[in-house]
Amino acid sequence: MLEVVGVTAPTDLFVDVPEGALLKEPLNLDEGLSEYELSRKLNDLAQRNIPSSDIISFAGAGCYDHYIPSFVDHIISKPEFFTAYTPYQPEVSQGTLQAVYEYQTDICNLTGLELSNASMYDGATALVEAAFMAHRLGKKRDTVLVSGGIHPQYIETLETYARPTPIKLTYGEVVNGVDDFDALENQIDDSCAAVVVGYPNYFGTVQDFRKLAEKAHEKGALVIVVANPMMLALLEAPGNLGADVVVGDAQVFGNSMSYGGPGLGYFACTKKCMRQMPGRIVGATVDEDGHRGYVLTLSTREQHIRREKATSNICSNHALNALAAGAYLAGVGKQGLKDVALTCVSKAHYLYNELINTQKFSALNQEPFGYEFALNFEGERDSFYEYCVERNIIPGVREGNQSLIFAVTEKTSKAELDAFVTEVARYE
Repeated sequence: MLEVVGVTAPTDLFVDVPEGALLKEPLNLDEGLSEYELSRKLNDLAQRNIPSSDIISFAGAGCYDHYIPSFVDHIISKPEFFTAYTPYQPEVSQGTLQAVYEYQTDICNLTGLELSNASMYDGATALVEAAFMAHRLGKKRDTVLVSGGIHPQYIETLETYARPTPIKLTYGEVVNGVDDFDALENQIDDSCAAVVVGYPNYFGTVQDFRKLAEKAHEKGALVIVVANPMMLALLEAPGNLGADVVVGDAQVFGNSMSYGGPGLGYFACTKKCMRQMPGRIVGATVDEDGHRGYVLTLSTREQHIRREKATSNICSNHALNALAAGAYLAGVGKQGLKDVALTCVSKAHYLYNELINTQKFSALNQEPFGYEFALNFEGERDSFYEYCVERNIIPGVREGNQSLIFAVTEKTSKAELDAFVTEVARYE
């Protein structure tokens, strides 16, 4: 092999690697293990993790511990779904295609928009794609205006992808968990391709963005909304409030937390954005015998069309995760989804009031919120956090110097809420 490639020794293959980067000694690895020894070691490592079922957790901020009905795993574990690859051949992929089509329909119904793609990697990359799509549609418009209440990790991902592009990111202000939409309006000009707002935002705050959307449209900019889709079961659909694109993470529908992934990004938009929409779309059609069938359509991935014509090269979908979301939504139904969301919101508001009553927490604002909210801790926040962790309680997500962001799902019982409040009252 060395002779064929024209070198005399394996080290000749690395002549272009800088001297300081070359490994001069063997890797510091343990001796090999038998299969049983390796299995036992991995199991010991796994035991260091504390499953969410063994703790009281109020961590959210983009990844939520919702109940997953048993039928979801039964459906997605069917070999026809679990082992299926991209449904390039519709003749043998009707089950997968129909499942994705129904998922897309659910997303359209929740967002109030006309089109949904077959899903994306996660909420952060879905936002990236939305911003890039707005830039393409805006032609010479290079500015994307991002409200301050967007998830910091979404912003970081957007900055990473935008860095080598002409897109300029400008940010609005968020004060005590509330986006300053008036100031944001004043930043919209003719260079603006899109305005990005949260609904609810990162702090759980729910704000009416209709006036902001009107100003954006007057200036020819798109409105991109980042939304927790579980809350869309209760809130007015963003499309009815002026959103042109709605994105986010649909992990809340039938997908476990799984150490933070994989989730699935959902992406919905208006018909006017259709030709620049990233990813793949499943459409319904009729075969030559008049029977309903499903096919991939308007696939603008580089795997489907010429690379220079593709809208994206990161727009592969999370089909199995989307299937889980579709199965969850079909199983719980429209009213069931509302009931789940309302249960979460009711419990969150109960905890909010109880924490305020301990006088250990103070409100950031008086705005409406869903099942996630932020409070300031009146004391050493980090010491309090560690105090709770020692008692198998995760007291939310730390934000800034004094704040904690709490998420309450339907899985948290009233007894657990009261137990947490009792620990708060005991803390000195």
